Amino acid sequence: MKRAILTMCLCSGLMAAVAQVAATREHARLIREHICADYKQMYRQPEGGALIYPYLTPGSKSYAAVLWDWDSWLSDVALRQILADVGTFEDRQEALAYEQGCVLNYLAYTSDADGYMPMVVDAQSDPERIRPKDIYSTNMHKPVIAQHAAFIASQNGGDVSWLREGFGRMQAFVRNYQEHHRHAATGLFYWQDDLAIGVDNDPSTFFRPKGSSASIFLNCLMYKELRAMSWLAEKMGLTKAAQCYEQDADSLCEAVRRYCWDEKDGMYYSVDLNLLPYTGQPQIIFGKPFVLHEGAPRQYPCLIQRLGSWSGFMALWAGIATQHHAQRMVRENLLDGRTFCAPYGIRTLSKLEQMYNLRATHNPSNWQGPIWGISNYLVFRGLVDYGFDAEARQLAEKTCVLFGEDLRKNRTLHEYYNPDTGEGIINPGFQNWNYLVLNMLAWLEGRTVVREF
Repeated sequence: MKRAILTMCLCSGLMAAVAQVAATREHARLIREHICADYKQMYRQPEGGALIYPYLTPGSKSYAAVLWDWDSWLSDVALRQILADVGTFEDRQEALAYEQGCVLNYLAYTSDADGYMPMVVDAQSDPERIRPKDIYSTNMHKPVIAQHAAFIASQNGGDVSWLREGFGRMQAFVRNYQEHHRHAATGLFYWQDDLAIGVDNDPSTFFRPKGSSASIFLNCLMYKELRAMSWLAEKMGLTKAAQCYEQDADSLCEAVRRYCWDEKDGMYYSVDLNLLPYTGQPQIIFGKPFVLHEGAPRQYPCLIQRLGSWSGFMALWAGIATQHHAQRMVRENLLDGRTFCAPYGIRTLSKLEQMYNLRATHNPSNWQGPIWGISNYLVFRGLVDYGFDAEARQLAEKTCVLFGEDLRKNRTLHEYYNPDTGEGIINPGFQNWNYLVLNMLAWLEGRTVVREF
């Protein structure tokens, strides 16, 4: 009797596994068919206005003719996977102008003198007004332009000739970050305000005082940007510059590990820089001169923000986390169903945070809980890089189901999703980094995987 029951259980489990494989294959088929038939809708020609070169747009009516900074970079990584899977030589040649144009459009509006680079250029933008009056009081392009350029070059045999004329402006851009967006006491980079930070309403920055957020998201991007600058400089024959970028990347890695790692929670967090300085100057208190805090002035340059955001896992994607840190992050945070782990991927904010919500919002888009294709992908990449293959497989399969079901029901993809039901929340027709699911599928199937630089 026991043997019969055991046999039935084994057969039931095997049937369930076979059904799961069949369902995943069907989702993968739907995804491939949709994306391969649809991807060229991201291509845009410069039809007057501010945009000078061909470029890639995120897609959907909401982003019909606009060039965004990190969107165009990651859309391009997905595009290259599409071309690797089904593209011809002619398809790759056609795509190159749109890829390079994303970088060249931005460099066209970057000053050699101060390095300011806009984060977005719209086809209807007034070229004379793209630059703010005070470039140091607000955010600029996220530090991904060098990563995008290095990705394009690495996909084309290391060719940087198309970039040589504008590379000085790219160096000025990075120098702007180093000199005007960096906290001297910690060595961390910070947002000037909460304008267009990519993860729009991340509570570590959203509605926070100006210059106060040393975002883990920003610092992980900057670490990889410096690595990319080093690679590009080496390709340009600028050996000393390459060494300087490499050294700065190493210094930033040390700073992130020192100030953003939380031993208590086993997680990387953003940090708060909004601390009053110790002046040592006497004040009249209780009717007599008194030096406030003289006996024990502040000895720490920042305060950690224990806000459970998916951005902490960017330390895996960037390669900043130690192996020990990675083990704790995955075991204690990523796999916790009370916080991040959801049926359709990784919640962008821990479900235990008071700010957690799944509202459909524009300006800002909602990163306080919904599933985004890009956060699933970047966490997946970090898991693969640190050897968490089982966890990476599970996340890739969840993403495949999420998008496959959206296509089956609605014949389109959305910008972000409900973590528990998989229902799309806003922007049907969104393309952009959702297409990185193909890169995940390539990994699942043991095929050649295109990945960002």
